[in-house]
Amino acid sequence: MTGEKFTLMQYPISAILGFIEGEDFVIPEIQRPFVWKRSQVRDLIDSLYNGYPTGYIITWKNPDVKTKDGGKANGKKVLIDGQQRVTALMASIAGKEVLDDDFKKDRIKIAFNPLAEDSTKRFAVQDASHLKDKRWIEDISIVFKSDFDPFDFVMQYCAKNEGVKPNDINKAIMDLKGIANRQIGVIQLDSTLDIDEVTEIFIRINSKGTALSQSDFVMSKMAADTAHNGNVLRKVVDYFCHLAVKPDFYPQVQKDTEFSA
Repeated sequence: MTGEKFTLMQYPISAILGFIEGEDFVIPEIQRPFVWKRSQVRDLIDSLYNGYPTGYIITWKNPDVKTKDGGKANGKKVLIDGQQRVTALMASIAGKEVLDDDFKKDRIKIAFNPLAEDSTKRFAVQDASHLKDKRWIEDISIVFKSDFDPFDFVMQYCAKNEGVKPNDINKAIMDLKGIANRQIGVIQLDSTLDIDEVTEIFIRINSKGTALSQSDFVMSKMAADTAHNGNVLRKVVDYFCHLAVKPDFYPQVQKDTEFSA
């Protein structure tokens, strides 16, 4: 019987976001685009707020695998599973734009109501109603900024909502900020594993959740074949499929300057 091919660790959400921001975690070409619905982002934030488990992130330290920007990982930790969750956190907490499956940048804003009596209505995907209702904090990412002043914010919030007790709002804000300290499990795959075995692990894990289609499997294996420029071939297939059903997608292809060249 072979030994375990992974190490299990835990990091706070703030550290995970720091790893992504510092490019210590990179996204490989075997990953799929951000496909979560905005409601799933909201549900993830609500789960973290309530201290519920949100699954593991799986990484692999390898110096040669191709990453999404066309470069190589150079020994950094490659994100094998958990891209959707990490991207959702980057979008909602760090306030970063994300690329959808049409390669378009977009913001996903999650609103927070510290006065909500119904816990199921504490978070919502931001829409026009949250911009008009003074009870809602329209974008939770402002709470996680380094220059956020809780005291000043609470005073301004209470001034807009008469009769509200500052202590109640302060507690809700501190609970919200506490999301950054929530622990998330990270499984680091053995660095001795090759790309075929790592791809197989990725496929097996995802077959238990949002199942990979046959085309996803082919694209993953194709991108993994770095010896024959699988990354470029994957983009040829991907871009062709987009253009076949959406010809006006061509300007987006042109933005990929490396591929266009």
